[in-house]
Amino acid sequence: MRQRVALARALAQDASVLLMDEPFAALDAITRDVLHEELTRIWGASNESSGADGRSLSVVFVTHNVREAVRLAQRVVLLSSRPGRIAREWRIDLPQPRRIESAGVADLSVEITEQLRGEIRRHVQH
Repeated sequence: MRQRVALARALAQDASVLLMDEPFAALDAITRDVLHEELTRIWGASNESSGADGRSLSVVFVTHNVREAVRLAQRVVLLSSRPGRIAREWRIDLPQPRRIESAGVADLSVEITEQLRGEIRRHVQH
């Protein structure tokens, strides 16, 4: 419930950018799934109704959960280890709504995880 209240507070500010740093990390799988659906619905609705002012909602979602990133994102950015720079970027073209267990999400998650492991190995070797 706290996560829902925090999300509602952030949305009430009517900002054009919402920064979410590991917002669902402490939640059980079912609650996380429900909030994924809710966030996707809110984001989609806000961008469909951006209206005459042209404003839409951008969400910067920081997570260490690769499947969560692929499920929610239009774009996934992998940051390098020290210094934190963009190491790779993926545009996610899978149709919404997405399920975390779907084949497309799983396949892309494997690719991103392999790149992430390579980045970790590179950092450990230096």
